Amino acid sequence: MPTNVPDNSFSNHFLVALNSSGLAKDYFCDTISLLIDHNLEGAFGLVINRPLALTLADLLPGFEQPISCPVLEGGPMEPERLFFLHSAERQYAGTLNISETIALSTSDDLLADLRSGNTPTHIVAVLGYAGWGSGQLERELAETIWQLTPTHADIIFTAPFTERRNQATALLGVDLNLINPAAGYD
Repeated sequence: MPTNVPDNSFSNHFLVALNSSGLAKDYFCDTISLLIDHNLEGAFGLVINRPLALTLADLLPGFEQPISCPVLEGGPMEPERLFFLHSAERQYAGTLNISETIALSTSDDLLADLRSGNTPTHIVAVLGYAGWGSGQLERELAETIWQLTPTHADIIFTAPFTERRNQATALLGVDLNLINPAAGYD
């Protein structure tokens, strides 16, 4: 294991915002993020429940192929940077396998496949990302700003955007509707 990866890495987990924690007016209110990387230097993730009113043709000049590929707002960092989350049956140059079923790519080969209509079974375009500095995510977890849950490809690729947070916490047996926003750990 590389020395910059902590033993308790949260890579390949969902990060669900707990709005009762003070996020009510924050950028991350009502979000669920897929944590792609987490190490001693910080964390990198993509918000997966904020659809944009854009198509791939809006993002890629000359792209005409009508592909069913939602475009999401992935976070406040580098909002013009384009990532693709996709099912892992296809691999491209530089593909990062997040799990056995979820991959992340930015490859020109993937764009060529999209243009030819030869896509992975599931694919989502994401603009921007979320980032946390060294120790920041750990502090926010200790403050109960977030709930970590296991990942599941269906939540990323097929669940309705408005249900993703609830479906992720349901993996732990938690119902977000039953969390009292007035309760705290003062």
